[in-house]
Amino acid sequence: MSLKAKAITNAPKLMEQLGKTNIFQVPTLDKVIVAMWIGSLATRKWVKDFSDLEENLRVITGQQPQMILSRKAVSNFKLREWMPAMLRCTLRGERAFDFIERLVTFVLPNVRDFEGLNAKKFDGMGSYNVGLVSQTPFAELTPEDIKTPMGVQITIATTADNDPDAKAYLESLWIIFKKKVQS
Repeated sequence: MSLKAKAITNAPKLMEQLGKTNIFQVPTLDKVIVAMWIGSLATRKWVKDFSDLEENLRVITGQQPQMILSRKAVSNFKLREWMPAMLRCTLRGERAFDFIERLVTFVLPNVRDFEGLNAKKFDGMGSYNVGLVSQTPFAELTPEDIKTPMGVQITIATTADNDPDAKAYLESLWIIFKKKVQS
């Protein structure tokens, strides 16, 4: 059963668990944003081409990433206005569910010493952020493909209004959170 089908079949149970009166009040997946911050590379004079990072993100997400330029200059980071700052892909619909399924089943188990995701990374409005140190856990990439290791930021946006509802929805999508240790 695909992850999207599982989310649809779990909606009545989630409605009961969250105390919702209508099936349309149950949180759903809005989008998944996958980003690589390249501002530190853009400040180096010898780095002009980001095609390898762009190709890596395209292979990871399955769609062409968008280059985001800086809007203002930050002198502490040697970042000037209109310099490349990040590569970003926004996944919606079936691609978002496929990406989360690959994240949960292949990528997170490949992360060293993985015990679950931190439950404190919610933003207060139903979105969850995951940061990976590099793109090496992704099975789509071989070590030869990764010429420049960069971190990957993953934001999972749901339609939930608050963090407990979003956490319950993400748990129904097989996402594992760390258990609090009682002393």
